Amino acid sequence: MAEDKKDELQDVENTEAQAAETPEETKAVEAAEETPAEEAKKEVAEEVKAEPAKEEVKAPVAKEVKAPEVQAPIAEPEVDIWDTAVDDGFGEEYSDKDRKKMEALYEATLNQITEKEVMAGTVVGITDRDVIINIGFKSDGLVALSEFRDVEDLKPGDAVEVYVEEQENANGQLVLSRRKAKIVKAWENIQKGLDEDMVINGMVKRRTKGGLIVDIFGVEAFLPGSQIDVKPIRDFDVFVGKKMEVKVVKINYANDNVVVSHKVLIEKDIEKQKAVILENLEKGQVLEGVIKNMTNFGVFIDLGGVDGLLHITDISWGRINHPEEVLSLDAKVNVVVLDFDDDKKRISLGMKQLTAHPWDSLDKDMTVGSKVKGKIVNVADYGAFLEIIPGVEGLIHVSEMSWSQHLRNPQDFISVGDQLEAVVLTIDRDDRKMSLGIKQLTEDPWTKQDVLTNYAVGTKHTGIVRNLTNFGLFIELEEGIDGLVHVSDLSWTKKIKHPSEFVKVGDELEVVVMELDVDNRRLALSHKHLEENPWDTFETVFTRGSVHKCTVISKNDRGGLLELPYGLEGQVTTKNLQKEDGSQANEGETLDFKVMEFSKDEKRIVLSHTSTWKEGAEQPAPAAAPAPKKGKSSKGNTLNKINQETEKSTLGDLEALSALKDKMESAAKPAAAKPAKKAAPKAEEKAPEAEGSEEESKDSE
Repeated sequence: MAEDKKDELQDVENTEAQAAETPEETKAVEAAEETPAEEAKKEVAEEVKAEPAKEEVKAPVAKEVKAPEVQAPIAEPEVDIWDTAVDDGFGEEYSDKDRKKMEALYEATLNQITEKEVMAGTVVGITDRDVIINIGFKSDGLVALSEFRDVEDLKPGDAVEVYVEEQENANGQLVLSRRKAKIVKAWENIQKGLDEDMVINGMVKRRTKGGLIVDIFGVEAFLPGSQIDVKPIRDFDVFVGKKMEVKVVKINYANDNVVVSHKVLIEKDIEKQKAVILENLEKGQVLEGVIKNMTNFGVFIDLGGVDGLLHITDISWGRINHPEEVLSLDAKVNVVVLDFDDDKKRISLGMKQLTAHPWDSLDKDMTVGSKVKGKIVNVADYGAFLEIIPGVEGLIHVSEMSWSQHLRNPQDFISVGDQLEAVVLTIDRDDRKMSLGIKQLTEDPWTKQDVLTNYAVGTKHTGIVRNLTNFGLFIELEEGIDGLVHVSDLSWTKKIKHPSEFVKVGDELEVVVMELDVDNRRLALSHKHLEENPWDTFETVFTRGSVHKCTVISKNDRGGLLELPYGLEGQVTTKNLQKEDGSQANEGETLDFKVMEFSKDEKRIVLSHTSTWKEGAEQPAPAAAPAPKKGKSSKGNTLNKINQETEKSTLGDLEALSALKDKMESAAKPAAAKPAKKAAPKAEEKAPEAEGSEEESKDSE
């Protein structure tokens, strides 16, 4: 029987060779090969099984059918012979049915293989180093035995999957790999798991930053910590070495990364539980939950599939800074449903509502004026909150902390945690509000009996500058007693536009009380009135027509500003700056100037240089009668003090100035009918001679 099959195969080869010479017959053969012959395959298979020697049929077929002579070109003479044989009836014993059987048998003996693909094979032999595998190719392939270390009891006949690396290498061998086949097959299974949303059994290998590494199909996949469970996991090590069902959620072939999730498997069950809980949820319902997460604004509680938020203000009637002060993770707590949103599936929970409000247990005898003790639990810009009992707080406004009007920041006065005593100012049990005060524990300084005596008009005090404004400054004489010093009351001689030019906050300043109003809590103070008004003395020194050495400080289009003795400032018009040579006086130049106008009330002195040398120039108007003299000592003390402060003296000592002034006044009376321009020089010429007699007359007075 075997010999007959060999003859049949030989006839098939001869027939195909002959068909290669004729195009028409070639097309017929190709059409016959493309036509399926299932019946022929079955019959041939049954005949092969019936043969006692199975290898005899398989081996020759595999070797001879694949021989290259089938595709080799045939010489022309041989074609003619075969054609003659065909024409003579050679091969007429083979019908179309027999041909189809032989073609099916021929096709079944070989596999079409492609490199870089995974194929199924059979172990046909095992050596010390390699495993021989048959994949139906013309030759068997070798795979290193080390690639089968994970297979127990490997033996010939076992089916395995291998990766075709090369059909034929330099040595003519078929190169296979089981390791690469496992990798390719694993990625195919992973992609299939993602496409079909399959549940995959994995093994947690180790912990990594932010999650776990899970082995699926021999590939390491990343399981993020947020995808392990619906609740936060704080200890990842408990999962290492355990099996876990996961789903593939993302694949990155560029980096060979796979991301899996276990959370998605249990979310479906949770959604069902949520629906049941939300359907039966009611306001005021008391539920038991487990604390799953804490934040600085509240606590998230697992109610059995659905989460609810317990805000920090609803944890306790008392004030707490963080939930961890009274709660802990994974603790079971009872909460009450305050509100919920069906659309957004948000649930607001409360814990303090399970107990009575502390205001309901507040002492009934507590009224306005009662003294209470407590702890400062919060400090704000506008005040501080004093906790009397947990849940009952009172506000101490910044204005009620001290009698002083300059306490701006409560944190400078009290701190969180301070134990204080306060007085109840207002209390509203219905609205559960209370205002407290601290300064009421001490006497109001404005109501003291000695306030009228201590701060009587004319009394002198030293205070601390607390605040500066455009119109003046406020000085604190004692806690709760403040006074205003107007900017005009800072100096007799200096023109101060803003108090910051004279003093700064925190400085000590000596003042005198100018006005006291206890009812309105007002105190008018002055700094310049500590001294005698020097303008009374200046009026007698800088008389109209008197000449003084002055320095030009600055100039403008209308005139200039002069520096006079004793730190005073004078004004001069542009035309009165002309010098004898016709030029104008420049800044920094010191010249003689004649007083043209003196105003004590307006504190203004107008002078002229031109009038000192030019005849017919503008002269000062007659001076008004001087005020009664107050005595030599008072005038001298005032000018001496000013002289010391300015450290300038251009007309000699104070007594000489006084004598000069008196001489000028006495000389002006007999010479009233004479021109005014000559009176001043005569007085100046006679001033040294009259100096002694003037002093003698004053001493006799």
